[in-house]
Amino acid sequence: MAVQSWREMLRGLSSDCEFSPPTTEYQLESSERELGAGLPDDLRSLLSETNGVTAEYGVALIWPIERILNDNMAFRSNPEFRELYMPFEPLLFFADAGNGDQFGFSVLAGCVRRTDVFTWNHEDDSRTWVAPTLARYLEGWLSGQINL
Repeated sequence: MAVQSWREMLRGLSSDCEFSPPTTEYQLESSERELGAGLPDDLRSLLSETNGVTAEYGVALIWPIERILNDNMAFRSNPEFRELYMPFEPLLFFADAGNGDQFGFSVLAGCVRRTDVFTWNHEDDSRTWVAPTLARYLEGWLSGQINL
């Protein structure tokens, strides 16, 4: 984020946002190694300011790095999911909609090469584009323009 901090941007969108202490560089690097993919620059920078963001009713707008790592590894290694869904390695989940659907970035050859945010629908296994950037996802989700 170039102009302002993530916290300032989010406070401008909602007075309900709650922030955590920042993620350490060590946590980011170790999670990236375990995931086998680097985090997108915007997500890295947000996590460096706050290790996750929650909004009204405790809804997680951005998961803490520990949950990003744990949920992605669980989705990728669950043997039942391999029979039910397309592979999860091409996605890097960072939040959920509270209904089973997940938000994530596209991973290609071990890299997040696009800033676009997608949603994975847990009922039909579809992956749908929802925003061109992390900032636009946050704006859309908090304003209700993105709804699932």
